[in-house]
Amino acid sequence: MKKILSVLVRNQPGVLMRVAGMFSRRGFNIDSLAVGMTQNRRFSRMTVTVDNDDATVGQIIKQLEKLVEVEDVRLLPEENKMSRGLAMIKVSAGANRMDILKLGEVFRAHVIDIDDDVVIFQITGVERKIKAFVDIMVPYGILEMVQTGVVALERGDKCMQFGETSKCNWPEDDENM
Repeated sequence: MKKILSVLVRNQPGVLMRVAGMFSRRGFNIDSLAVGMTQNRRFSRMTVTVDNDDATVGQIIKQLEKLVEVEDVRLLPEENKMSRGLAMIKVSAGANRMDILKLGEVFRAHVIDIDDDVVIFQITGVERKIKAFVDIMVPYGILEMVQTGVVALERGDKCMQFGETSKCNWPEDDENM
């Protein structure tokens, strides 16, 4: 079963390479990876999706916690997380243009570009929704597709911060740091 890890890291050069290198050295596979700055620019959050058993995920967490640049690692609870992915899909339209647009509406996919022969959709949501939309579009002819890694947050008022989960109380963003 896929599991989502949220990893709070220092926002500095080389951190992504060190984290990815740890996965590579240990033979762990990454299904999805998304990285972005947090509300404090000194830190970034990595959202890592893995498909491993509980023991292996425990090992991944222990190895990540050993990295100097890693401030906190959390396995997001299945029942208490919000996760989303994003995909852009370029579909051949032609004579099926109206059918394709109606299907896009059903899936709440947004048209971000359209011409006589091609429609480009943007769709966000959980992985199974995006996959279902892609599967529906295949018969019409997917010309190109790109998909982001999953991003996720734990629900409620608890936040990741420096090795402890508590109410959100981040240090001030200091320009000199």
